[in-house]
Amino acid sequence: MTVQVVLVHGIRTSASMWRAQVETLAARGITATAVDLPGHGTRMAETFTLAEAFATIDRAVRTAAERGPVLLVGHSMGGLLCTEYAGAIDPPPIAGFVAASCTSIPRGVGLRTYRALARTVDALPDRGMWMTKRMLAATLPEETRADFGAGGYAFDTQDLALSLLATLDVAGAVARIRVPLWFVNGQYDQLRLHERLFTRLAPRAELIVVPRTSHLVTAMRPAAFDAVLALAIATIDARHASDPQDHGVSAQT
Repeated sequence: MTVQVVLVHGIRTSASMWRAQVETLAARGITATAVDLPGHGTRMAETFTLAEAFATIDRAVRTAAERGPVLLVGHSMGGLLCTEYAGAIDPPPIAGFVAASCTSIPRGVGLRTYRALARTVDALPDRGMWMTKRMLAATLPEETRADFGAGGYAFDTQDLALSLLATLDVAGAVARIRVPLWFVNGQYDQLRLHERLFTRLAPRAELIVVPRTSHLVTAMRPAAFDAVLALAIATIDARHASDPQDHGVSAQT
């Protein structure tokens, strides 16, 4: 059975941020499902809730699991949500997890500072779009530059979603994850704050730091991130070949 990939986007953006990965995986004959969380992308009119966010991830995972072992991939906010999901006491049917740009506990001064900065930018006349476009133009290659905003920006959802992240038990979830796990961070990613804690909690996880890359590692160095996905898929394929009944809930290797 072919590995199935489920992709979960970060704050403000949408499923469109995964265009490069979806295209690369499709060229390899691998099906990838990129979801829109509530309040984002095609679901911009919805109110963001943690219950519906987790339900969205779970629906995509369980549908994909009917076709083969599932590699769950989350970025930033999506990575934090997927961490909580992957580390549930009743493990979901995933065979591996790539957690990108999310090795930070969303609480305390860091979260308050981030929310204050986001509100300040949002209060600008164009809601900070001039600044955002300049930043993307300066950091992202042309082929992925438009992907983050192609599905629209969830300005009205951002602060609510950030506030709800503080209720997650991310550290507890990390310690419970029993499938192959990869933490992927850009060298200059601000969410590397608790990287050492995460690797202590999951000592068998692999930490991959992509040089000369920011928080937007998936779009800034898409080839490098695609290589991580290829590694994860190969790992799941090897485990599945040795035990076709293994859906990934056994101990990490």
